[in-house]
Amino acid sequence: TALVWLSLHTASLNKRAVADLGWAQPTLIQEKAIPLALEGKDLLARARTGSGKTAAYAVPVIQRILVSKQSVREQDVRALILVPTKELGQQVQAMMRQLTAYCSRDVRVADISGKADLSAQRPILMEKPDVVVGTPSRVLAHLNAQNLTLHSSLETLVVDEADLLFSFGFEADLKSLLCHLPKIYQSFLMSATLTEDVQALKELLLHNPVILKLQGSQLPDSAQLQQYSLKCEEEDKFLLIYTLLKLRLVQGKTLVFVGTVDRCYRLKLFLEQFAIPACVLNSELPVHSRCHIITQFNQGFYDYIIATDELSLADPTATSQTTAGKGKKKTAAKGGRAKDKEYGVSRGVDFQNVANVINFDFPATVESYIHRVGRTARADNPGTALSFISHAEITLLSEVEDALKGDNSDCVLKPYEFKMEEIEGFRYRCRDAMRSVTKQAVKEARLKEIKQELLNSEKLKTYFEDNPRDLQLLRHDKDLHPAVIKPHLKNVPEYLIPDALKGVINPLSSKRKRRRAKTKQGGVVRTGFKRRKWMISVNYGRPYRKEKLYY
Repeated sequence: TALVWLSLHTASLNKRAVADLGWAQPTLIQEKAIPLALEGKDLLARARTGSGKTAAYAVPVIQRILVSKQSVREQDVRALILVPTKELGQQVQAMMRQLTAYCSRDVRVADISGKADLSAQRPILMEKPDVVVGTPSRVLAHLNAQNLTLHSSLETLVVDEADLLFSFGFEADLKSLLCHLPKIYQSFLMSATLTEDVQALKELLLHNPVILKLQGSQLPDSAQLQQYSLKCEEEDKFLLIYTLLKLRLVQGKTLVFVGTVDRCYRLKLFLEQFAIPACVLNSELPVHSRCHIITQFNQGFYDYIIATDELSLADPTATSQTTAGKGKKKTAAKGGRAKDKEYGVSRGVDFQNVANVINFDFPATVESYIHRVGRTARADNPGTALSFISHAEITLLSEVEDALKGDNSDCVLKPYEFKMEEIEGFRYRCRDAMRSVTKQAVKEARLKEIKQELLNSEKLKTYFEDNPRDLQLLRHDKDLHPAVIKPHLKNVPEYLIPDALKGVINPLSSKRKRRRAKTKQGGVVRTGFKRRKWMISVNYGRPYRKEKLYY
């Protein structure tokens, strides 16, 4: 069991916390990395996403702090964990607190990656927590403000998702941060890929490291993760996503990735036309709202999240402006709120029990594809990834396929066998919905959502701190309704459902028909207390069947 295994290496760590997490046995990265880390070695570990890298460094970090406190009682910052995004910072803090549930007085953890003012976080750092979690820019800001001191106390430095730090524009911040660290400390670099940026970090931070390359492939094999691609153009993408979600052909919690914030809201408004609720996640939303959406998604509040991965589509520093005299970078969205440079939900965030990932817009890089698809099939759970490929994205698909074949011939995108002619009957409904989702509607929805989330995040923050149960009632998948909603689109007429899917979509329909046949009396079909009468109406020149109920 995990307790027996853990006791071999971490005699001081309270085993009850591990038992509460339900870990039956260590993952491969945990089994290999923890003993080496406890021996005091520097580590460069590459393991695929979802393999348990966070616990692989969290356990030895906690153990080392507990051992140090047996001889040195002075309270100080002993471990620094650097992450590329705020969402990942909150996740790391949650994992550390779970592992220290029964020794929280001895090991205190603080996450400073949030967007609060430096002055608001200063009291937290003045208490000298044992572990500090944050982005490089945030940690450096506190060091320069003298809210945080590391040069005399730091024992362990961890860089999580190391392959993303430079791509998120943290190279200068990280190099400046090194000047504040002591000469001797233990370092861990954890990464899903080994890129040139990771090699550069290795030269900066590690001393005679042990290099662990544990999985041959960067993604699970086809027995655990099924990857499909479907070539379709813009209109067909919307037709397909409607069919897959409305007919429940996609089962379980699903992440839908798009490339821009505008497309995020365009897709949400399109799905609203058909009464399909979905949350949006993008860099313009407040960090508190983003983290709350992820938490509720993990708890099963929502089935669908539409997430942007805009940082993967361009250099994050390309549109940044440096504020004079302060050295802070802000990325301004055209006609909208400033984007958060430290946003990233496709990178490292542990979405729990995600059954499917749909790439509505195909990612621009191989690394982005790996991180997106890595949100599903985590640990030993199965998962499915479906990518829509337009004509302009075929070259990107070839690059991803070549990279995956180089790792493992079993990790390849198979063609998704889908007969488009079977769903042609839905096309006019999708066109009808898309006519309502205008640029002005998208703009209004974008502003409305941001204003609402700012209200939830800022004005109600104090209230929710005092009333945490009410926070569970705050939902993020409510309809925005800036577009004209046509009620008839909410329902799916049975005559439009392909014959091959009728038994799958509505398995009770055949039973109902048999029941109606039994209750047929005097030429009138009686179904309970309702009698049905079909009417023919006209919508944009196309007939459809409309049901009227008589009591």
